Amino acid sequence: MTAADVATSAADVAAALRTTATIRERAGVLLVRARSGESAWFGESAWFTVDDAAFAVAAHEVAELTRSRFPDLQIPYHSRWRHFEAGGIDRVADLTARIAGLDAGERARTLIDVTLVSVLLDAGAGPDWSFRESSPDGDRVYTRSEGLGVASWHAFGAGLFSSDADVPLRVDAAGLRALTAEQLAGAFQVTGDNPLVGLDGRLDVLHRLGGVLAADPEVFGADGRPGGLFDVITAGGPVTAEAILGAVLDHLSPIWPSDNTYTDESGTVVALGDCWFHPALGDCTPAPGRMPFHKLSQWLTYSLIEPLELSGYAVTGLDGLTGLPEYRNGGLLLDTGVLTPLDPAFTDRAWQVDDEAVVEWRALTVALLDEIADAVRAELGVTATRLPLACVLEGGTWAAGRVTAARLRGGLPPFTIVSDGTVF
Repeated sequence: MTAADVATSAADVAAALRTTATIRERAGVLLVRARSGESAWFGESAWFTVDDAAFAVAAHEVAELTRSRFPDLQIPYHSRWRHFEAGGIDRVADLTARIAGLDAGERARTLIDVTLVSVLLDAGAGPDWSFRESSPDGDRVYTRSEGLGVASWHAFGAGLFSSDADVPLRVDAAGLRALTAEQLAGAFQVTGDNPLVGLDGRLDVLHRLGGVLAADPEVFGADGRPGGLFDVITAGGPVTAEAILGAVLDHLSPIWPSDNTYTDESGTVVALGDCWFHPALGDCTPAPGRMPFHKLSQWLTYSLIEPLELSGYAVTGLDGLTGLPEYRNGGLLLDTGVLTPLDPAFTDRAWQVDDEAVVEWRALTVALLDEIADAVRAELGVTATRLPLACVLEGGTWAAGRVTAARLRGGLPPFTIVSDGTVF
């Protein structure tokens, strides 16, 4: 059954817009339009042009960077766990030693707890924030995603998200709902001279998470722990990446404070989350005009693969997920000239998440990342089984996007999007 065959009840619309097949289908529509020069800009011209010659150069650069970073092509997944390894420090070994006495299921729930809360805190930090980690070997300073990952790791280890001082290594509903801005700011070393973008938005997401966990004890248990997803994901036997994403979207979607909703004829309303309007998708059904992404939910899904594998559960179908449409992957396409904005002032203004140009840029990023992955595999002489998209991103497009941003703008994004931390 295709998206076009799905009935338009609120539940069916939400289900269709939560599949990666729909994301790819609609992103592909916008890529075809952009390549043909029909992308709408004020009804006259195009938001972006696509340069396939530049695409070939960019794919080659990604392949070369991948080969230089991982000569043996043993590439880890692109996930939050890479940030836990910042500075080459094996922080995970310390945690696993602390929970060694727990059974396998409880260890998995603990690892899911820390992963989920850390991912939700992983929005853009801004250029002026950093986190200082003390160690016997001297202090280390981390910024951006690495800094947020290390800071959230230490906050978890200190019991910031647990309501039980005797069981600090967990996240639970009561602990999240009691969390204050002052506590979160302290954990992230926020001061007037060390400002963190979107602190209030991060706190709001954690409070929302606490509410969702408390409201669904059948999934998250009486204490309301994110680790309850472990039991949902593994209940049906073999685990696929799509199944993980489905569990994340089914049970955690209410945490996203988005006004994007769909109301069916019966008056039933569902939240659609990271799903935005683009007029060129008016012929798509259900929910014409909607372009879904679910970037943070997919980032969380990528990041949950390792906790499951560490617990003995193999995860298949990794290429079912899409590439992540954000500053590094999408920035790479702009910085290498694969995508060129036709508005000369495109980079001079601050955009909103739901602006048509941003929606289109993200959709083109999703579609082009699939093509880049194929080109990179061909150049490296490996199959998708050997180098799934999760590894291409890590090897890879995200790293190349960071390199080009550092070379061109000192690491800053190619343009500004006003964000509350719940999309990027």
